[in-house]
Amino acid sequence: MSNKASAKTLGMVQLALLGALIFILAFTPFLGYIPLGVTRATIVHIPVIIGSLLLGPKKGAVLGFLFGVTSFLQNSFISPNITSFTFTPLYSVGDFHGNGWSLVICFVPRILVGVVPYYVYKLFMKWLSAKKGGQSVSLAAAGLAGSLTNTLLVMNLIYFCFGNQYAAAKEVASGLYGVILSVIFINGVPEAIVAALLTAVICKALFRVMKKNRI
Repeated sequence: MSNKASAKTLGMVQLALLGALIFILAFTPFLGYIPLGVTRATIVHIPVIIGSLLLGPKKGAVLGFLFGVTSFLQNSFISPNITSFTFTPLYSVGDFHGNGWSLVICFVPRILVGVVPYYVYKLFMKWLSAKKGGQSVSLAAAGLAGSLTNTLLVMNLIYFCFGNQYAAAKEVASGLYGVILSVIFINGVPEAIVAALLTAVICKALFRVMKKNRI
């Protein structure tokens, strides 16, 4: 088998393994999606970020799509909550109904989680590659950016596409964007910090192994 064919096969195996990890995290209770009342914290995006850095933005986007699939299934069938209509048009409760924008919110931010970290890493490495600890900082920045891409896009799209329904579901009479910001800071910032730390540690170790084995 040629080196090119071997590399392609290895890439597909890595993609399959990371995809399987996404589904394991997503469908293991209280592991990938952690229920917090009317919202969920997540670590499912971490394999997507790692895949973006190891395999590139195209395969990263595929992993992001799989992340979106798990969110769609969770909100449609497995464990919907009162705001699940923002992620799926298949779920409704009372006056709250999803539509086509639900699919945009469910999939587009998650696909971009598989794209953005790659380019953030490349940009930071261009600035910091010659400096001590430059790779670690670049990987952490990529993890942070990937996680915030998900949180900021999801919450802001909910505000613009489903503001009134979301406010009613959350029983918010006024100051909805303040509620959006609270979710970003309470859930999104800790998620981003965890993603930054895990991305730096895991990817640095994986890069070292790949370099040693000339992968």
